Amino acid sequence: MAIGFTGAVSAGTLHNIDVTLKRAIEAGMIPGPRFVPCGQDLITTGDSVDVHPTWWKLHLEGGVLICDGPDEFRKAVRSEIKEGAEIIKVNPTGGHGLGSADVMTMTIEEINAAADTAHDRGKRIRGHTISKRGIIAALDARFDLIDHCDMMDDECIERLVKQGTFVTPSLYFPYMTVERNRRSGKSAMPGMDELERGLEHSYKVVPKANAAGVKLVVGDDFGVAGLVHGDYAKELEAYVKGAGIPALDVIGWATRNGAEMLGMKDDLGTIEAGKLADLLVINGDPVRDITVLQDRANLDVIMRGGKFIECQLVPGKAVAKSA
Repeated sequence: MAIGFTGAVSAGTLHNIDVTLKRAIEAGMIPGPRFVPCGQDLITTGDSVDVHPTWWKLHLEGGVLICDGPDEFRKAVRSEIKEGAEIIKVNPTGGHGLGSADVMTMTIEEINAAADTAHDRGKRIRGHTISKRGIIAALDARFDLIDHCDMMDDECIERLVKQGTFVTPSLYFPYMTVERNRRSGKSAMPGMDELERGLEHSYKVVPKANAAGVKLVVGDDFGVAGLVHGDYAKELEAYVKGAGIPALDVIGWATRNGAEMLGMKDDLGTIEAGKLADLLVINGDPVRDITVLQDRANLDVIMRGGKFIECQLVPGKAVAKSA
């Protein structure tokens, strides 16, 4: 919370850390945000995560669970919920730096089985989904959140709005990687050409999705691929400077839409009488310069539920700045 995020919805973790973390926060053992925990990713044999030779014996079980067939996905979802997961993560396609986006790594039957089982038990489901075919399959299965959604088009946007499905475009990873590659003139990773094509498409389609009213939220692959935990505010720059979306809209993704994704739209996300005071006081104007949010020194006040998490203001010592 010291970096200004007072709520989070997990996208998967190792060894059930998120469930334990939420319990520690709620028990008052450590300070932390409002939190919806996820367990390990549910994947299929040989998908974009399970790419290493079997004889390496990497023991991926801590971070992913390999499922093949609808019955194995049903059992895995039930097991994740039993362990405390409140949202389920699956990988219906490759792409976005994980193999080819054209490859469906789950069958339609597997996708439906996972989603139906989660919903039957009152939980939500999200998925790493890139291609249009995968997006339509996720929409048909009524996924609550689609991660990346790179190849959405007008048809996808219309359905996303109609169904109220959340989307995390997650452009910071490709934005950072492609920009770094362009500066160096060298390919930073395999699949760079596909990543760059996907980014250029996203620069065109994400503003259209935003204008149409798709429920966009912030979030990216922090903790892997050079994305450092704690740098979350840098993601917002990718949408403003890369995709040309107004800063105020992107701030709304992180506040209003984020609160709804948490399941707390009646209590959080906007400043209104009767709502909980999760507030930031910023030394600067993020609407004019979104990057002011990246410097923690600019976060003068962070409040969660009306209580100060951070406060750098000193009574009687306010300094007037010249325009």
